[in-house]
Amino acid sequence: MAAVPLFQGLSHGEQLEVATVARPTRVARDEVIYGAGSATAQLMFVHTGRVKISRISPEGHEQIVRVLGPGEFVGETAFLTGARADHFATALEAGSMCVFRHADLGRLIEEHPSVALRMLQGMSRRLEETEQRLAATVSAELPARVADYLLGLEARHGDGMVEVELPLAKKDVASLLDTTPESLSRQLRRLSDSGLIVPGRGRRIGLADLDALATLADGGTVGAG
Repeated sequence: MAAVPLFQGLSHGEQLEVATVARPTRVARDEVIYGAGSATAQLMFVHTGRVKISRISPEGHEQIVRVLGPGEFVGETAFLTGARADHFATALEAGSMCVFRHADLGRLIEEHPSVALRMLQGMSRRLEETEQRLAATVSAELPARVADYLLGLEARHGDGMVEVELPLAKKDVASLLDTTPESLSRQLRRLSDSGLIVPGRGRRIGLADLDALATLADGGTVGAG
């Protein structure tokens, strides 16, 4: 419980109390945790692994909305409104979750109002991120979206340059950026040909020119688009 941002404002004793009503759950890779239309009366925290939240269009096209990592949660909308899920939650890899029934969560909030405040803060951040991504999708060209995405990944230093690793398969990154896998691959090749990135092993990518990528992310041109 101490690792979950929602409960970090509680004392150690209160966190132990919360743990008594949490139900540990393990999920397998590619397991559909719940689907659109499900009456999900649970709040779910990712403990290990990652979970993608996606919607399926009438034409069968999957649009990834976000990817949850350790400490993040889903199911708050159903808790607050009682509405059925309008999305799918799928495990991207084997992992574990802590699950709270809505009835237990309601009692926790009555006893510890700070939990509700932190939940609202998390929802506000998520809404802001969604609005920013929507604005970028509408107004920014694909080169800018790709550059901005790469710059937003967790970076580390390797082989004399900043290196990032795609957290998802390219088809899933393409879905997040509202493009096709083919278009994403073409754009990455252009960035590589222009010397802005250096493809590495697996999903690793070296960011060879951070200033040029930042210019591209802001809508400028550097010969890559």
